[in-house]
Amino acid sequence: MKNKLLTYFTYCSIILAVLVSCNREPENVEQSDNYPNIYPDYINVTIPMNIAPLNFMLRDSVENVVAEIKSVSEMLLVKGKQKIRIPEKKWKDLLLKGEQTLEISVTANHNGRWTRYKTFTWEVKNESIDGYLSYRLIEPGYEVWNKIQLAERNIESFDERILADNNLTENSCMNCHIYGNQDPNLSMFHLRGAKGGTVLNRNGELRKINTRNKEMIANATYGNLHPSGRYGVFSSNVVIPEFHTYKSERLEVYDRASDLIVVDFDNNKVSTRPFLSDTTTFETFPVFSADGKSIFYCSAPYKPVPDSIRSMRYSIHRIAFYPKTGELGTKPDTIWDAEKHKGSVSHLKTSPDGKYLLYTVADYGTFPIWHREAELQMINLKNGNVDKLEAVNGPNSDTYHSWSSNSRWFVFASKRDNGIYGKPYFAYVDAEGKVHEPFVLPQKDPATYDFMLKSFNIPELAKGPVPFDAMDIEKLYFEQEAEVVH
Repeated sequence: MKNKLLTYFTYCSIILAVLVSCNREPENVEQSDNYPNIYPDYINVTIPMNIAPLNFMLRDSVENVVAEIKSVSEMLLVKGKQKIRIPEKKWKDLLLKGEQTLEISVTANHNGRWTRYKTFTWEVKNESIDGYLSYRLIEPGYEVWNKIQLAERNIESFDERILADNNLTENSCMNCHIYGNQDPNLSMFHLRGAKGGTVLNRNGELRKINTRNKEMIANATYGNLHPSGRYGVFSSNVVIPEFHTYKSERLEVYDRASDLIVVDFDNNKVSTRPFLSDTTTFETFPVFSADGKSIFYCSAPYKPVPDSIRSMRYSIHRIAFYPKTGELGTKPDTIWDAEKHKGSVSHLKTSPDGKYLLYTVADYGTFPIWHREAELQMINLKNGNVDKLEAVNGPNSDTYHSWSSNSRWFVFASKRDNGIYGKPYFAYVDAEGKVHEPFVLPQKDPATYDFMLKSFNIPELAKGPVPFDAMDIEKLYFEQEAEVVH
């Protein structure tokens, strides 16, 4: 017993000596006036108090790196060879202190010479972001696909699970998974293929609905859920994808025709208005207002495509909606005029508090993800003021956005790193409506995005995990007949 105790205390002494040695400050440190060359670029960003650790690495060739993360009352010291991986428990304890400014000092060893870089900050906000994010993992291809998955990530940690996998559903295409009210018990996505349909999740009950009736020009495409969960608003699009003659734009997707419809999920009934389903205008990307009493949508006058695609510009319109009857109004209003603003709008998203409408603006057309000039803008629905979000937009396409339930954060897909792969970025909207510097979704290994050959497509925030997984979707696809709408 005595020998065992001696061995135990000897082991503890060795571990203690190693820890003391590892925490010793490097000597003869040179001070740099530059920020460290880190990736992801987390320099001077604003973050929520419930986000996963902002792990990063140095792009420079270094032997060792030390990061000091300082709050007013404490300091967290993290070391690595080239990567800084912050312990989750210590990180959460630090963020639980509430709203604060964290100062990050990075020191690196280059061939035996230590350099301390300019300190940067992380502004921690008390307003939490919704803790779950779903997205479509897809290769950034063109007219074919190999493997598509819908995934869900807990953004307070690094846990991820697969919600749907097209390898389990005869390689059928899967479109965007969206929520109503950021509620995980109210969501939907389109599952294509011979046995497909629109998958509707209401309180854990999964339904598969054929959302096309004989009067519609095509399947339901881009859509949004009413706050009540009873209705969905969709555009019905005849979509044509083609390779682009301009190298910077790669692919153009345009509508040869598109209409606007409302589906009553309680009665499996489709409704529209003649002026929303004729050939004189194109309607697309509809969303309900926060109170459910209006529908915002994008609209453009008919032009022959593809010959006139570069002059095809979509405005934002609003039309009344009456939830008790499911009826649409008879006269739309113009919220954002394409000719006046010299641009084309897509991907509308209303903030849950009803104050803002977030959207993408490109030079023309309705498929901005390969348009380098595509950027986010936000209109104040109370006074009509437009914010061009200069602090948010990058040099490549920024689009596919959604709000957090408290209207203090939004997520969007950005190709700013390399122009090819979209990654989810988060931005903070303060009480005055000012939008702050965004940051990319943290990963356990900060090199993840370097070898990740998939785009994070259509990122959507939710308050919790959805009550289904890929096995449930496989069973739904093969075993349940699609309901028919009329």
